[in-house]
Amino acid sequence: MTTKPRETDLYPAVKSFLEDQGYVVKSEVGAADVVAVRGAEPPVLVELKLGFSLALFHQCIARLKITDEVYMAVARVPGKRFLKALKENKAMARRLGLGLITVRLSDQLVEVHCDPGPYTPRKSPKRKERLLREFARRQGDPNDGGQTRAGLVTAYRQDALKLAVYLFEVGASKGADVKQETGVERATAMMRANHYGWFEKVEKGVYGLTPVGAEAVTASGRVLGA
Repeated sequence: MTTKPRETDLYPAVKSFLEDQGYVVKSEVGAADVVAVRGAEPPVLVELKLGFSLALFHQCIARLKITDEVYMAVARVPGKRFLKALKENKAMARRLGLGLITVRLSDQLVEVHCDPGPYTPRKSPKRKERLLREFARRQGDPNDGGQTRAGLVTAYRQDALKLAVYLFEVGASKGADVKQETGVERATAMMRANHYGWFEKVEKGVYGLTPVGAEAVTASGRVLGA
């Protein structure tokens, strides 16, 4: 019969890891789970938890009032779900100036994923450009802030609706004509890609509207008027 892991199971591995680096380590000193001291250096504090939680972050942030050297230590478990949580929480820890340690209880392996310290996020010019391009192309403000991604109206969808409306009114047409009349530069490529299932190829270079596309047009009055 296997016993359920406890937070105290993390302590021996963390203690040994820190002692190997020359620290004197003691547990449950004041409010901290683990305190490590090495000479005149600032103390290192570690909070032990079996998994990630908002409470763990709150505890570690509170410890920053004592020292800048604060780590959270969590039990490492197998599986993609934990790896995803590790990646997300490591990013959060870095932003908050916290360190992150994992302990694999099966063999007491300790891994340091990030150390405490000031964090300056690296900006992505490509993401900024993509965001502003989408902002500029989108007509009006058709979405409700905070809604889910499902049903979100993007500039691409608005352009696709322009093509669909034109085909709904005129009938199957050449891609060049649709481009000229709607002002959508990527008209032919969009109809060929058929992302929403609205378009069908009638013959070379000529596209028409599917029943799904016709339904989208009749249901799009609010969007087209935005």
